[in-house]
Amino acid sequence: MKKTILFIALALTIISCDKKTEVSGEEKTAYIDTSKLLDEYTQAKDIEAKYKAKSEQMGKELDLEIKNFQSDAANFQRNAQANGQAWAQQNGAALQKREQELTYKQQAMMQQLQRESGAEMDTLVKSVKLYIKEYGKQKGYGYIYGTGESATILYAKDKYDITEEVVTAINEKFKKDGRLVAPEALKTDDKKEEKK
Repeated sequence: MKKTILFIALALTIISCDKKTEVSGEEKTAYIDTSKLLDEYTQAKDIEAKYKAKSEQMGKELDLEIKNFQSDAANFQRNAQANGQAWAQQNGAALQKREQELTYKQQAMMQQLQRESGAEMDTLVKSVKLYIKEYGKQKGYGYIYGTGESATILYAKDKYDITEEVVTAINEKFKKDGRLVAPEALKTDDKKEEKK
């Protein structure tokens, strides 16, 4: 009796597994390593290079001011030793104010660079997502998952990895058109599909 129940349970499990395989077999599935995609996408590299150069240029200008300040601070130190504590207290406030201004300027520069590069990268990520959506539709995928630092897929077989395929496609599209997608066109296509 126990063997019969066990056999029936096993049979039901096998049948349900077969049905799940049939259902999941209907949809074409793949994944993209999003970190690798952004590392190898030409436009992302261009944005990174642009802000690295901008950071270096702004840093050079700030470095000159910092060197001038350091020279003035060294002179102040020598003068303070020669002229005494009263002189140092009287003239030290201006030097402290300059130091504080340099700190604020450095922080403002970093915030500006982060804000500008963040806005460009956000736009790039949105266009990549729209492109992948359109790519998935064109290639007949039911699902395209993302892996990488912030993704939730913990394991996938390598045969489902289409990262290289998509990297090649988006780099060719960027090289040809100078941009990845026209978001307005995709929104129009989405509205057409909803009407159908």
